[in-house]
Amino acid sequence: MSLSDPDPMFSDQILKFYAQTFTLSPLHMTKEIYTSLAKYLELYFLSRENNIPTLSTGIDINNPIVIHLLKKVRLLNEYQKEAPSFWIRHSEKYMEEIVESTLSLLSVTHDENLLVSQNILDPVYFLALIDTKAVWFKKWMHAYYSRTVVLRLLEKKYKSLVSTAVQQCVQYFELCETMKADGILDHSKHCRNKQKTFYYSGPELQYIYFIHSLCLLGRLLIYTQGRKLFPIKLKNRNESLSLTDLLVLFIQLIYYSPSCPKTLSENYSPASMVTEVLRILCDQKECAVECLYNSTVIEALLQPIHNLMKGSKTVPSCSETALIHVADILARIASAEEGLILLLYRENISSLKEKSPTGVHIIAQFSKKLLDEDICIFSGSEMLPAVKEAFISVCRQIYGTCEGLQVLIPYSLHESIAKAWRKTSLLSESIPTPVEGSDSVSSVSQESQNMMTWGENLLDDLLNFAATPKGLLLLQRTGAISECVTFMFNRYAKNLQGYCWDLVPALLYHSWLDKIRRHKKFGCGVLVTQVASTAPGAAALQSSGFINALITELWTTLECGRDDVRITHPKSTPVDPIDRSCQKSFLALLNLLSYPAIYELVSNQDLPNKEDYSFREVPTCIIDIIDRLIILNSEAKIRSLFNYEQSHIFGLRLLSVLCCNLDTLLLLEAQYQVSEMLLHAQEENTLEASENQRDFIIDALSVERNHVLVRTNIVGGPMERILPPRTLEKGNNPYPWPMFSSYPLPNCYLSEVTKHAHADIKDSDIGKLLLRFKMSDKQIEWIENCRRQFCKTMKTKPDIISGGALVELLEKFVFHLSESPSECYFPFVEYAAPDANVKNESLSSVQQLGIKMTVRYGKFLNLLKDGAESDLTWVLKHCEKFLKQQQAPVKSSLLCLQGSYAGHDWFVSSLFMIMLGDKEKTFRFLQQFSRLLTSAFLWLPRLHISRYLPVGTVQSGIHPVYFCSTHYIEMLLKAEVPLVFSAFHMSGFAPSQICLQWITQCFWNYLDWLEICHYIATCVFLGPDYQVYICIALFKHLQQDILRHTQTQDLQVFLKEEPLRGFRVSDYFEFMELLEQNYRPMLLRDMRNIRVQSI
Repeated sequence: MSLSDPDPMFSDQILKFYAQTFTLSPLHMTKEIYTSLAKYLELYFLSRENNIPTLSTGIDINNPIVIHLLKKVRLLNEYQKEAPSFWIRHSEKYMEEIVESTLSLLSVTHDENLLVSQNILDPVYFLALIDTKAVWFKKWMHAYYSRTVVLRLLEKKYKSLVSTAVQQCVQYFELCETMKADGILDHSKHCRNKQKTFYYSGPELQYIYFIHSLCLLGRLLIYTQGRKLFPIKLKNRNESLSLTDLLVLFIQLIYYSPSCPKTLSENYSPASMVTEVLRILCDQKECAVECLYNSTVIEALLQPIHNLMKGSKTVPSCSETALIHVADILARIASAEEGLILLLYRENISSLKEKSPTGVHIIAQFSKKLLDEDICIFSGSEMLPAVKEAFISVCRQIYGTCEGLQVLIPYSLHESIAKAWRKTSLLSESIPTPVEGSDSVSSVSQESQNMMTWGENLLDDLLNFAATPKGLLLLQRTGAISECVTFMFNRYAKNLQGYCWDLVPALLYHSWLDKIRRHKKFGCGVLVTQVASTAPGAAALQSSGFINALITELWTTLECGRDDVRITHPKSTPVDPIDRSCQKSFLALLNLLSYPAIYELVSNQDLPNKEDYSFREVPTCIIDIIDRLIILNSEAKIRSLFNYEQSHIFGLRLLSVLCCNLDTLLLLEAQYQVSEMLLHAQEENTLEASENQRDFIIDALSVERNHVLVRTNIVGGPMERILPPRTLEKGNNPYPWPMFSSYPLPNCYLSEVTKHAHADIKDSDIGKLLLRFKMSDKQIEWIENCRRQFCKTMKTKPDIISGGALVELLEKFVFHLSESPSECYFPFVEYAAPDANVKNESLSSVQQLGIKMTVRYGKFLNLLKDGAESDLTWVLKHCEKFLKQQQAPVKSSLLCLQGSYAGHDWFVSSLFMIMLGDKEKTFRFLQQFSRLLTSAFLWLPRLHISRYLPVGTVQSGIHPVYFCSTHYIEMLLKAEVPLVFSAFHMSGFAPSQICLQWITQCFWNYLDWLEICHYIATCVFLGPDYQVYICIALFKHLQQDILRHTQTQDLQVFLKEEPLRGFRVSDYFEFMELLEQNYRPMLLRDMRNIRVQSI
């Protein structure tokens, strides 16, 4: 009764008493106070005697009665927002009484049949006026403890609250549809204007109630039980409103609701509020799948855009702001796997007579029209750059994935973005320099800033093409790769001030850009790895200063330690070979130093080998790192290091991983004689034990050098060589492995298991195998029969496909393929170079060292005999001469395009061993094989500066194995082994780089010889797409190891150093056949298109 006292002073005192009671009383008493206040307000609104404002009269907050009523509602609301912080300490009944009293109050509605009360305002209007964004409901729904009770009561007793909230949204949309924009803007203006308002009209109150309802529904939809309240039955509607209908309604509100004037804040505009709700739904995976990831919702988002491109007059008044909001939602949908699949492959045909393209095509077409300024409706608009960037950001979520890029390639977005960037650069240069004191200074300065920001955004969009191998090729073709990498480095240097490869980069753009930048899926790590896997990318990284900064950061961490500040806690002495503080720098270098990068950065450069090194002399390039950390062949270099042992171990570990790439090993050996340096260092690390004997000193450096020497001088798979450990054992003999300072290596490092493995196959088995491949009159029929028999044999007796049987099978099969026009991809080339001319040709030092390595491996396997070195030299010289006939001269600054193929020809070396050292057979086979599509992907030198490739592809210096095979490896890996794909991205490493290394050297040092033969035979017999399937099978085989090494943060080291233990091609044949059924048409189509300019 005291709350109803007409005396305003007494009533105020009572409210103060309530407020103090909420603050000072025990919690069980506050519940009673709250429920009594809520019950009083419920009875107050139900009473016909009270003078409650009506909707038609509005609310004048200068009215004393209204003031007192609002104070009571506000006191209630303050407790509503505070209660969730402590009610978990009490029983569920305590909370349930508070919740139920609140819901009961908000459910109060006046009987519309009574003329007197039909316009009386309900309690929820006053609560919405106090807490427009329903913060109280957000807090109540946050914790499971209270959420369960709220949702249960809503379902059982107070579902009308949800129905009324939905009804408000429907009514507001109907109001928008009637095109009463002026009236709507009036009643929404108060929420957005910073000036105080003392009177709220009926339409304004309706708008406030709509915002409150929208926020309440948005929070409700996040939770499964909240979504189960739908469908909802509405008044004056025959059909119930489903969850999808509600989402479509929200989307339509974005398009149809009025625009917000520039002088007002966006915080309470209908489109902003709806977009905020949809953003929250997008961020909850389960909620997004159930609410947003369906064709109806996507169609609602895209329908006005589709009509806009068609020039339809039925388009709602799509403002630039509405399009930016829609693009924000689409970007969030595209950033999730389920949403991306929906945009890529699901068709929107429900409301259109003709078949409409998928969502991604509409987005791409619209984005391209915006970039090309082919839509006149927005011509001259100040918001046009923001609209462009918003939709490019959606596209970026799509072309940042392999499957998305495949769909977007026909639209040539990379060219449109590059064209827009060049145009922006020219315009920014033409802006006059502002003159001090001129009135136009501020406007010119703002124009210049906007132009610069727009140009940076476009560069960022181009840079993100580098997220995939094929995207990197497209980026290189635009000619803007150097500018993009420089932009990436500048952003790293300016904003991150840390490890670029470890953090997701972000720029401080305009507020509208901040919203759409949240969905960058790749950190710099993956981008740098992809870029560094190619020669032009490595050159761009070098010219940008990125490598210089990376090496400086490494040297600072490794040699300089912390800055010169007082150290209260001394730095602990490192116990790991590579200290944790240097681990990130180590992994970053491994990501960077692929063989194409090494060749561009190191080839034909001598070491400084100075007589003296200053302590302040910091390395700035890869040559300096090799000189200062790896090849320490002078006292001056050793004395220049503060932490000699730790730094040299870092260098040796880096060398060990780099030399797992055999081309890198041969290059370093040819230029710097790395093995000789290591042997000399081992020899110096000895003590004289007797007159004729010297004992090696066993320390961290000698153990590491011994490991590197064995690794670099013995070729073989997991069962073919034995690598000494890097750790010591307990006991009297801590290191039982023999060290050496000269060749040959001790026999204990050579495995005896596989030396005679090929000799165990019986002649009868070979005969039976060859009989299965019996000749047929029909050539095509014989080829298909061979393939079937090969698959059957690989599944049942794979070991017999080796040795002489494999030689004969390959010869016959490739001969018949080369005679079949339908199987030939490259034209026939006449070749008749006499041996005398070829003898005068010289091979590169890398090729010569590769020949020695091949012969050493072949003799170990008993496949090659004396004289094999000269025979292999003959084959390689003829191959080089043969391929030169099919090459076109190219002008390029890239070192890899100047002259012959940069690395060793591992495929020819492998084939020479398969052919048991027969040079005539080997070269004849290669001539026939060169006509087949498979040769483009197995035999990498085959397409070196080839005239069969488009000029743009040749000039890029990027091989089809990278932009085609490894592109599809990443694409299939994401679909077939998603955990491994995620592990790569968490590690900041790209599958394409390690796959390129495996494929380039034909899996030497990773697989045993028999499995290498099976890899080559499988690709020859079944097609080049099996190269992709075998790599996917490998990742599937390694899944557990990859996940484990992702956790230990050494995935790159594991994949590059460790052989592929336990993997057999034959074990995964059924799995690969399933991949063939699902992906072959797409893969072969793209592989055949390597000769087409637009891939």
